[in-house]
Amino acid sequence: MNNNRKIDYIKAFGENLRALRNSKKVSMEKLALAAGIEYSQIFDIEHGKINTTISTIHLIATALEIPEKDLFDFTF
Repeated sequence: MNNNRKIDYIKAFGENLRALRNSKKVSMEKLALAAGIEYSQIFDIEHGKINTTISTIHLIATALEIPEKDLFDFTF
């Protein structure tokens, strides 16, 4: 995957996370607290600023009470 596609994928992942979080009516602050991670990390993921780890994805999915695969259910 070239660098531009990688960046697009990371941004699409973040947008999907934001949509899922909003559909659950959970703020970034509440998600961060429930997942045991920093608010700034949620912010950076949702804004496509960082390529997060699989363990963080697991924490986020658990906090949102969704399967991890739902976080990857998007097109870019």
